[in-house]
Amino acid sequence: MKIQRSLLRFAIPVLLLSIVARAQTLPPGVEKRASMAGITEYAYPNGLRVLLIPDTGSATLTVNMTYLVGSRHEGYGETGMAHLLEHMNFILTTDGRSIKQELTNHGARFNGTTSYDRTNYYETVQASDDNLRWALSLEADRMIKMRIEKELLDTEMTVVRNEFERGENSISNVLTERVLSTAFLWHNYGKSTIGSRQDIERVPIDRLAAFYRKYYQPDNAVLTIAGPIDVTKTLAMIAEIIGSIPKPTRKLDVTYTVEPPQDGERYVELRRVGKGRNLVVAWHTPSFAHPDDGAIEVMEGILVGPGGTGRLYKALVDSKKALSVSMGIMELHDPGLTTVSATLNDEQSIDEVRRVISDTISDLVRNPPTKEEVDRAKNATVQRMERDFTSSQDLAMSMTDSAASGDWRLLFTNFEEIKRATAEDVVRVVKTYFKDSNRTVGVYTPDAAPDRVSVPDAPAMDQLLRDFPTSVNVSEGEVLDPEAASLEKRISRLKLPSGFKVTLLPKGSRGDVVNAEISVRFGNESLLAGKQAAAQLAGSLLMRGTSTMTRQQIQDAMQKINARIGVSGGLSSASATIETTSANLIPAIRLAVQILKDPIFPESDFEQIRTQQINGLDRSRTDPSTLANEALQSNLSPFPRSDVRHPRTIDEQIEDLRKVTLADVKAFHKQFYGASQGEMVVVGKFVPDDVRKVAEETLGSWKSASPYARIASKYLPVEVINRKIDTPDKENSQWNAAIRLQMNDTDPDYVAMVVANYIMGGSISSRISDRIRNREGLSYDAGSSFSAPTFGDAALFSVSVISNPKNAPKVEAGVRDELAKALASGFTAAELADAKKSIREQRLNNRSSDSRLQSLIMTRDQSDRTLAWDERIDAAIAAITLDQVNAAFRKRIDPSKLSIVKAGDFKAAGVFQP
Repeated sequence: MKIQRSLLRFAIPVLLLSIVARAQTLPPGVEKRASMAGITEYAYPNGLRVLLIPDTGSATLTVNMTYLVGSRHEGYGETGMAHLLEHMNFILTTDGRSIKQELTNHGARFNGTTSYDRTNYYETVQASDDNLRWALSLEADRMIKMRIEKELLDTEMTVVRNEFERGENSISNVLTERVLSTAFLWHNYGKSTIGSRQDIERVPIDRLAAFYRKYYQPDNAVLTIAGPIDVTKTLAMIAEIIGSIPKPTRKLDVTYTVEPPQDGERYVELRRVGKGRNLVVAWHTPSFAHPDDGAIEVMEGILVGPGGTGRLYKALVDSKKALSVSMGIMELHDPGLTTVSATLNDEQSIDEVRRVISDTISDLVRNPPTKEEVDRAKNATVQRMERDFTSSQDLAMSMTDSAASGDWRLLFTNFEEIKRATAEDVVRVVKTYFKDSNRTVGVYTPDAAPDRVSVPDAPAMDQLLRDFPTSVNVSEGEVLDPEAASLEKRISRLKLPSGFKVTLLPKGSRGDVVNAEISVRFGNESLLAGKQAAAQLAGSLLMRGTSTMTRQQIQDAMQKINARIGVSGGLSSASATIETTSANLIPAIRLAVQILKDPIFPESDFEQIRTQQINGLDRSRTDPSTLANEALQSNLSPFPRSDVRHPRTIDEQIEDLRKVTLADVKAFHKQFYGASQGEMVVVGKFVPDDVRKVAEETLGSWKSASPYARIASKYLPVEVINRKIDTPDKENSQWNAAIRLQMNDTDPDYVAMVVANYIMGGSISSRISDRIRNREGLSYDAGSSFSAPTFGDAALFSVSVISNPKNAPKVEAGVRDELAKALASGFTAAELADAKKSIREQRLNNRSSDSRLQSLIMTRDQSDRTLAWDERIDAAIAAITLDQVNAAFRKRIDPSKLSIVKAGDFKAAGVFQP
């Protein structure tokens, strides 16, 4: 389960669809309420509110239950209670239902999240009446039938506490919490949603149960359903399953705390072990419902901008005064904060960065943003909203926060406010809110005439939303049969004369969206040796400009054609991912190829990115996860430093980055980049012949100057280790273990090992996760993975667990014990049946998403395969027997060959001492 703890939600509005209304028969007592842009609200007699988003172009169904209760509603000594209860509601019902097991068995994508104003639970499954009925029954039981008992709390509390400890490892996370607690003196927004350690540990079970009974009721819930639903049938099913729950007699209290105007700048300092420096500056700003929120979002785009093109980015990062800068807006039920965050190295000045932030924001009044800046900022947000709307599942999730902020339709008011914001609006909000006296970062300063800010209340919902117009309209999509054989029949493949592959899957898509990827592969084992740093920086600099376009012009060009393009490169390949609309696909492909073929590699950007990467590596020296992974990878892949497969240490990466020159980067691109070997995959609405022509035109004659040969994995014998790394002042530890296996994905044992790993640690209800997280409460995140290469023979079975350092010995003992039990007694027939069903559902779900399907096809093309491979794997999983799974696991897994690395503050915890 996930907790939304950053609290600084960058506004990601969504554009909504228009669907032809159909005649409906409402269940008795159900009232049809507001409709906007294809979303319709219904009210049930027991107080339940329902939002339906019919989407005939989707193969999946999302059920999202939002409770209007979060950390804002917690009392004294109850911090973290809403989040703790979210965890409890994934365990057991009073009639014995195992929530995690059922979610796993249905192959669902699921989670629960907690924030200030709400808690939500969702599951996305293959669309069917049976799955809808199951999801509704699960949410009905979660509403009134959960076991809130001390025995379960004692176990789950330690899981939540471990999640708290993981957050304590993050300097930026803790600093943001300190700023919020200083900025809010009275309002609960100043308290972290995850709560304090002591409240998590000591919460009485009767208070937690009372909290559950009070808030988890139909009159405090908003149910959102998105997918290919029959509205009349769905409303009747809801009435039967959840609408039948009685309306409670209790009356919910309304929170009434108002944060008073801040009367002077505030300052907070954090001192902990770590590297580098961070700065957070915050100002009180209005709630999500207030019209000024849209102007502040536009201001954010002007200051930060896409691709590092905003005023603040140029003033701080381009000038080398800071390593990075970002901006966040708390958009909640009550007034929140707008923040600017910066990271610095040890040589950069915190005072100077603070001054530049203040001066740059103030300069928006002295030098108002130009129409070009305003339009660019607005377009970036509006286009992001439009893209997000193409998924009805994402739209269902967006209802979570907008409903909790006052009304689900606020999503639309926010969208319109952004569209009509002007330069004058931006200047006005700067003058109104971004004052020194309303800022949290510094020390107290006497002021004879304090200039205080009173943040206005949100307008009345009925007045704001009455007859509210919206300009949203998006076309419907097409559902494809997700079976591999059916999909393969829709695919066309061709090769350019150069050998470059083009794979096309045309289909109807919501909003005419197209997902595409271009991948070029180059070099070989000998030619690429020693060139990791040059390759790394070349890939990082591709988006920084071409011979005919600056970084800003690239961003403007993407905005003009409403395309999201990401171009990056590594040691032996480079790629461009594209998400756009049918009308803009061809110019988007031309732009992406231009970025790949013709980068200019500006010297100032080279130094900036190299410095950022070096400082990022330097900061990771105290991170337990980084150090444990580094040590284990070095053990598992003992290649010499000269081999391209050698896993470089932090020191080696920094050494390479410091040695590499801009000339090396340019030479790498000239020597290796080209489309002699590569693939293009396009999925969505497009004209295949147009794509073929543009591929031939842009890529057909682009040759690499060097020969290509695939770098295959190579199995090497491994020395078994059990190593401890002490990381002082880190409350969370990382425990990693792995066995290197000699096999590839055509091995007779491959499918059996895939299934065995799923049972062992591949899901939230697997053996390792069930024991270490669910039953013993030692970890927030515990599981295993298995991978086998297509080319080469170095496969890997690994286990990863986080925990409090003092619990790491129990983690190690528990993993070893579960492995021993599996080897001694084998897996069960019931486990195999559940695993087969869950794996199949997950594979179908992945092939039901255009973006995931596009990535899958690309992976198969790069392996010289088609989706016939997936058809064979599906069949092999369905046919696998219990004897085959147990035999493969016993043959391949030898606990005596398990290498272990753990990192954490073990000295302070008094464990693993010599």
